[in-house]
Parts: sequence; structure tokens; C-alpha cells
Amino acid sequence: MTQNQKAPQLFRTLIKVKVQPKASQDQVLGFQSDVLRVRVTAAPERGKANQAVIEMLAQFLDVPKGWIRIQRGHGSRDKWVEITGVSTEYIERLLTSNGR
Repeated sequence: MTQNQKAPQLFRTLIKVKVQPKASQDQVLGFQSDVLRVRVTAAPERGKANQAVIEMLAQFLDVPKGWIRIQRGHGSRDKWVEITGVSTEYIERLLTSNGR
């Protein structure tokens, strides 16, 4: 890399997520009014549902779990989630290609 070249910067996307814990299956439902709706089978106790959200989003987006972080809403169904390495447009394309 020459002096004039900069290292590539990864996207950091902040999205609103609405979580339904104790669902019958883990599922990314899609965006509704700029909020990503997800369902997880884990109960909302001792961080289990939060961890399930991180694991499910990492698998769905094909990024490492460490690239997904809940910024706000740890004890709420309404969360702000930061995702490194993908844009909102990429998430929307994935949802569209999966029929959601």
C-alpha cells in the first residue's frame, strides 16, 4: 500500500430491531417501517434472547458474531443493533432475495 492509499473502511450500520422472544422458531421477518422484525426461540432472561438475536443475525448476514453488537435496549424488545461490514441496502437485498 502506498502512502496515498488508505485502508478500506468497513460499513457500520445502526438499525432498529424489534424482537419477539419465546417464538416457535428463529426467524428474520423483514423491515416494517424502518424496523427489522425478528423472532427468537430463546426466553428473555439472562441475555439469552439477546445472544440468540446476535447469533441469528450473524448467520443470516454471513458475518462474524463479533461484528454485531446491541448498542441499546438490552432489556427491551426494541433494540438498536450495530452491524459492521454490511450496509442497510445489503440487508434489504438479502431479505428481498429470500422472499421477505
